[in-house]
Amino acid sequence: MADALFEHPRLAAIYDPLDGDRSDLDTYLAITTELGATRVLDIGCGTGTFALMLAERGIEVTGVDPAGASLAVAKAKPGAARVRWIHGDASDLPAMQVDLATMTANVAQAIVDPAAWAGTLWGAHRALRPGGHLVFETRVPARQAWLEWNRAASHRVSHIDGLGTVENWVELIDVSLPLVTFRWTYVFQSDGQTLTSDSTLRFRERDEIEADLVAHGYTVTDVRDAPDRPGLEYVFLACTGQA
Repeated sequence: MADALFEHPRLAAIYDPLDGDRSDLDTYLAITTELGATRVLDIGCGTGTFALMLAERGIEVTGVDPAGASLAVAKAKPGAARVRWIHGDASDLPAMQVDLATMTANVAQAIVDPAAWAGTLWGAHRALRPGGHLVFETRVPARQAWLEWNRAASHRVSHIDGLGTVENWVELIDVSLPLVTFRWTYVFQSDGQTLTSDSTLRFRERDEIEADLVAHGYTVTDVRDAPDRPGLEYVFLACTGQA
């Protein structure tokens, strides 16, 4: 079940305008080039920003996401016909052989259930060609990112063309490590409607992630610092084996 932030049509429609800085995707574009990937599976593609960036570069892209409202936004964007969109998750994909599978932003951490996490790792492995790579990021638990998830640090009022003015903020609900739960609140000033979206992220330790990858048939080839958030996030690169 996708969070309301991604599944509610009104919230999905404002996701991109409120999250305009996607410089984090530069890391994935660079890795795509570094690996020479021409076929990419974007797991948790959301509103399609990264998938469409890749498609514009002539890369064959499949985007998969469980949130139908987010996929509807993606499919309405220019160039969307160049991407294969799948409503679902990585545990049950049609047959494919891609060079690279990605989970950008919070996707890996948002898969909190151990069985779902295992299904995602297995599903990505089946979708990858021999020698293909899985790349994703997670926050470093010791840096306690959740300490800044409060109204004072996050409150803002934004005007969105065609949609009006939206007030939003985030508040921490619970920290029961490795799980952290928080709530986004959105107030639409045009009609006063207030919508909330609760999310939970799993903060896995580096050694736990490496062990999970090995257990699911991967070789960890590199663990990098996220260039856009130095010292705050890991970027994992794992390979399925010899080409």
